[in-house]
Amino acid sequence: MRLFPVFAAIVVSVLIYGFVFQREAFVAMFAPAPEENTAPAEDAGTAQPVDAPDLIGVIAVHSAAQPVNNALILRGQTEADREVELRSETSGQVISDPLRKGAFVEEGQLLCRLDPAAREASLAEAQARLVEARAHIPESKARLLEAQALLTEAEINVNAAEKLSVEGFASETRVAATRAAVSSAEAAVQAARSGLETTQAGIQTAAAAVVAAEQEIKRLTITATFNGVLESDTAELGSLLQPGSLCATVIQLDPVILVGFVPETEVSRVRLGAHAGARLASGDEVEGKVIFLSRSADPTTRTFRVEIEVPNPDLAIRDGQTAEILIEAEGIKAHLLPQSALTLNDEGTLGVRVVTAENKALFMPVTMINDTTNGVWLDGLPDRADVIIIGQEYVTDGVRVAASYKGISE
Repeated sequence: MRLFPVFAAIVVSVLIYGFVFQREAFVAMFAPAPEENTAPAEDAGTAQPVDAPDLIGVIAVHSAAQPVNNALILRGQTEADREVELRSETSGQVISDPLRKGAFVEEGQLLCRLDPAAREASLAEAQARLVEARAHIPESKARLLEAQALLTEAEINVNAAEKLSVEGFASETRVAATRAAVSSAEAAVQAARSGLETTQAGIQTAAAAVVAAEQEIKRLTITATFNGVLESDTAELGSLLQPGSLCATVIQLDPVILVGFVPETEVSRVRLGAHAGARLASGDEVEGKVIFLSRSADPTTRTFRVEIEVPNPDLAIRDGQTAEILIEAEGIKAHLLPQSALTLNDEGTLGVRVVTAENKALFMPVTMINDTTNGVWLDGLPDRADVIIIGQEYVTDGVRVAASYKGISE
């Protein structure tokens, strides 16, 4: 019988027993003895604790706030300053030569003339009736004066008859006759006054007919109401216009209006008279000022209409062109930082991490003002801040950091 396998089995059993049930004593038996501390006694007070965390290295920049022109950017289009459709107010045949669209017209320039037909004769007739009515005025006034004189005479006679009747020198019949004469004279005066009033009414009617005839003749001529450009041909020679028929459409393009719509969150930044510019779809750039800001929001888009007046003396800007509008707003101070400096906290808030005076990391929320090729403009930081641009994702608030600084452009 061999003894070595039995001995080996006993040793392995003892080792397993000691490792499982007496692990601490078993490990202490085989652990090396601790080395003696040979450090000088005076260094014992400055020794770092064994479990002290190391500083985390990050790269940061010294950033200073800079003034930024925070312009409001809108999408809009151009509109004519004024546009009117000139329509006929009466019926008639056009007897004037047409003007072609695109032609420049001045205020008061003839656009359409209609055939007067019998309108001039109607005016002459109304003027004749007015003269005739005025001729009856002296006759009506004379009749009124005659009736008033007869009334005065009748009143004198009735007074005399009444006095003689009291003294017994006149009969009651004579007194009654004089009183009847007074009543007749009063009726004549009233009739004369009515005749005069009728004559005056006839004069007013005739005068109104003259004015109507003159106005009807004026309606035969349709003229431009302001300096502008014809957007359509005027009515063709020989065409028949009815009341409401279109003669021409005139638009005014100097100045031209830029129209945009401001969101309700930005409307407080727009001021009347503010400087504004625009880049048209053609690439042309124009400048003007804000002349109108709506007080009522569009019920569908909840935006406010804003209008900008732009000089257009050469009429190079047309109605309906697309434009990118920039409206000047109050400038603010912001930091220009690389986009890689941005991070999110646990709540999902956009911000950056900065190095505090105690060399600790601190998250600060920011607002992005603009995104450029050189970086992003951020608001919400103090005027000066040491912003971590590399390593901010590996630190949290309060963690001590060892920052290495460099320029933003590096």
